[in-house]
Amino acid sequence: MIAALEHPTGGSITVNGLSPDEAQRQRAYGYVFQAAGLYPWRTIRGNIQLPLEIMGFPKSEWKTQVDRVLDLVELRGFGNKYPWQLSGGMQQRASIARALAFDADILLMDEPFGALDEIVRDHLNEQLLQLWASTQKTIGFVTHSIPEAVYLSTKIVVMSPRPGRITDVIESTLPKERPLDIRVSPEFLEIAQRVREGLRAGHAYDDE
Repeated sequence: MIAALEHPTGGSITVNGLSPDEAQRQRAYGYVFQAAGLYPWRTIRGNIQLPLEIMGFPKSEWKTQVDRVLDLVELRGFGNKYPWQLSGGMQQRASIARALAFDADILLMDEPFGALDEIVRDHLNEQLLQLWASTQKTIGFVTHSIPEAVYLSTKIVVMSPRPGRITDVIESTLPKERPLDIRVSPEFLEIAQRVREGLRAGHAYDDE
């Protein structure tokens, strides 16, 4: 609904003061999908450059913008590679770079690491926190992983399935600096348990 892909049946949503449709027209956000969605016939640089071409950015700015985001996602030196030459994790980083290329204020991420193995997912979680710290962009991140939600978030919105309802909103008390081993701390486990309880309460609607 933030991205105007669905429209609410009640209430309203504003995206930095705009309606979702206005935000979409003004390209207020970048979107990262579950699959990287890179064009196989374009290099990584060409894929990242695509929104700049579509949006009519001056050609003189393309290289600077692409170089900037390649550095942000630690893919400098891979711009002339093709997607099939990169690992799954690197492809997702290229997808994130593409969403950042036009410098939108908001980054929307729809389970971007769900198909990756646990080691790669952990690494990208760490990198995403570093990216957030360096860009200070608002990130809306959808995940079915409780540890991932707790590790990445400053605010966790717990939703129930069919129909989607918000069962809890949790303000994280974790520090901004989060090494991976914070996931075994009592504070982390306490937040994770509250998320789990919220999900359990949401699934209880199935019995109504």
